[in-house]
Parts: sequence; structure tokens; C-alpha cells
Amino acid sequence: MTGIVAVIVRIMPESTDSNLLKIKDESKKVLENQGAMNLSFEEKPMAFGLNSIKIKFAWPEEKDTSLIEDSLSDIDEVSTVEIEDYRRAFG
Repeated sequence: MTGIVAVIVRIMPESTDSNLLKIKDESKKVLENQGAMNLSFEEKPMAFGLNSIKIKFAWPEEKDTSLIEDSLSDIDEVSTVEIEDYRRAFG
């Protein structure tokens, strides 16, 4: 049996004009296809009208985190992707 980890990822859009809803929809599709579960999204104000997207989800421990970063970075209007937290989930 493999473990499950809890992951928090921050996505920075390219500009204040970036379509955050489209980025969230594409992120959900990409992550679920990679095996992510229980996704939740939150927008966080950064500076000068720019909002980041934080995604929290469960991820199979045996899968490499580079899959997350690479697949989310390929989404249109995404500037950067950063894994902010990665920890083993219990319960």
C-alpha cells in the first residue's frame, strides 16, 4: 500500500488580466489525470491587483512532484508554479 501526501501548490498567473477561472479548470483536469484527489482552490491577493491560486490536494506518495510542476507550468497564462507544502497525510 502506498502513502498519500498532502500538497499545497501556488500558481502565479502571467498578469492581472489572466483568466484565473480557466487556469483553475485546467489545473483540476491536469492534476486529476495525474492522480490527485480532493482538490480545493483559493485565490490569494499578492500585489498590484495580481492574485495567486493556491491548490490543496492529496497526492500518491510514490509519484514524483516534478509531474505536478511540469504539468501545471504548461497551462496557458501560468507564469510560475511552486510547491509550498508537502507532507505525509495520516488518518
